[in-house]
Amino acid sequence: MTVDGGETDLWLEVMGPLRVRRSGVELDPGPRQQRLVLALLLADAGRTVPVGEIVDALWEEPPAHAVNVVQRHIGGLRRLLEPGLAARSTGRWIASDPAGYRLLATAEQLDLLRFRALVRRGAAAERAGHVEEALSHYVEALPLWRGACGSMPELPSQRPAVFGAVDRECVDLVRRTADLARRGCAVRLVLPALRRATELHPLDEALHAQFLGTLSADGKQAEAIAVYQDICRRLAEELDVGPGTQLRQAYATVLRAGGPPPTPGLPGAGPRRRPHDAATTRARAARLPVPARLPQDPPRVVGRDEELRRGRDALDGPDGSPAAVPILAVDGLPGIGKTTFAVHLAHRLTAAYPDGQLHVDMRGFAPDGPTDPGEALRGFLTALGLPDAEVPAALQARVGLYRSALAGRRVLVLVDNVRDAEQARHLLPGAPGCAVLVTGRGRLTALATGFGARLVNLDVLSPAQSRELVASRMGVARTPAGRHAVDQVAQRCGGLPLALAAVAAHAPPTGDALDSQVREAFSWSYRLLSPRARRLFRLLPVHPGPGIAAPAVACLLGASAAEARALVGELVRAGLLVERGAGRYDSHDLIRAYAHELSVEAEPEAVRREALGRLSDHYRQPDLVGLR
Repeated sequence: MTVDGGETDLWLEVMGPLRVRRSGVELDPGPRQQRLVLALLLADAGRTVPVGEIVDALWEEPPAHAVNVVQRHIGGLRRLLEPGLAARSTGRWIASDPAGYRLLATAEQLDLLRFRALVRRGAAAERAGHVEEALSHYVEALPLWRGACGSMPELPSQRPAVFGAVDRECVDLVRRTADLARRGCAVRLVLPALRRATELHPLDEALHAQFLGTLSADGKQAEAIAVYQDICRRLAEELDVGPGTQLRQAYATVLRAGGPPPTPGLPGAGPRRRPHDAATTRARAARLPVPARLPQDPPRVVGRDEELRRGRDALDGPDGSPAAVPILAVDGLPGIGKTTFAVHLAHRLTAAYPDGQLHVDMRGFAPDGPTDPGEALRGFLTALGLPDAEVPAALQARVGLYRSALAGRRVLVLVDNVRDAEQARHLLPGAPGCAVLVTGRGRLTALATGFGARLVNLDVLSPAQSRELVASRMGVARTPAGRHAVDQVAQRCGGLPLALAAVAAHAPPTGDALDSQVREAFSWSYRLLSPRARRLFRLLPVHPGPGIAAPAVACLLGASAAEARALVGELVRAGLLVERGAGRYDSHDLIRAYAHELSVEAEPEAVRREALGRLSDHYRQPDLVGLR
């Protein structure tokens, strides 16, 4: 294979130890940090990796020159992938944009993209009923997974979330392939991948149950018994629980297939159970009323019919995949109505989840800090029937009990207002039957790539929908003056539901669309910004036009292009700025009004004049005249 610039046979591997090969010769990716930057770009291939995420992966406490170090590593990687590249050239492999860096590769150049292409072909064949063809694609994909994503001995103690997402993607394929292989009597093909998956997830009972069944189907009863006894020991020592129903049933199937009886005294050999075991938890929960923890259903949701339909399609009953837990991840601006939408949708789905509904507000942007996932699990466990005094202290023990309690039940879990996907990860059920609805301000892409979540973005309401919402709060306007008041409110609030509801509550309207509730919603995102990102947010109103490009941001702040890209990415992730295409960024009218308030309060007039002067100089450049 020849690519631009005369390079031949470049092959990149991230689904295991990081490797770069050219014409069959393995290359040295460079020092530790540079290797980690490359692994991040490969694991997120096709997506822009924000500079802030790279910085967070490289350092627990970033130095002042962190962005410059990242730039240096990017330059080194560009020269590694494209020898002879001129200094300061971007080349063809790593693209820059205002938010960060993006790797440009194909399925013929990167193992992860090749893996995903094969999985897509297999899924298409499976949907068409061609099981043997699907199995052949899956079996071809599995050897590409060689171990933990991006593994290297010098990795930081906290692995980047995207690595875990890739690993979960691989394990999901192992589960799916194992099911097809057992149906098609081809179990030996999937055993190596199952071994690798259980090593990576040593406490996953459902995965080990599949492993036991597959070993047994291949005539390896003795190994299956050893695997069962090993996971029982780990569950007892690390989580203080015994094996759950699914794992015990798999073991019973192994014994019926002709294996020797279990050794007395070994874990799982007899009826002795620990006080916090999964069976006890499920039995106790089954004797109690089902949890009904959803907030009150809003009386009316305006302008979200299409999104509600997509949500019901995603969550209303099983999707036919034996390993799937359907997840819907909803994102949008502060005040866009994510919680209202999610609660309303959850109430529409209660009949599909008769074993109960759980809800937690993760307070991802709260000024006093977010809800700890361990505390959220404590609330879930007590709602499911475990006395508070018996909730274990360790997070992983709580996760294990929670997933065991949900096994075999149909429960809807609403995880509201997360800061990022990581905050929701521990609250996801481990077995099919349940469903999860997650909301957050930023795009929850990691839930899509790691857990198959469907993403729904809520946009502002149209003028007609805005008037409908205002009328529903103020009453139907029957006079010209009343209709004029409704139109004023709808226009002033720019389609933001929180602002529309807040202003409509002051009937007649006060003239101030930036109600205290709206200010508070924006302030939660603002307070979590870094100091430099806050300053950029306060200076953005100095720009005279509604949209701004990244080079103008750099001039406005008096910063380097790289720092400006990083700060813009931070504002985008906080929901305070939106990319409108072609590298231009904008924000909602009310967010701009909030930024203007902060600018007047916190930035001296002289500072704002200096920023405006830098912008004027920028736009006087010959190639920018007439552009804003």
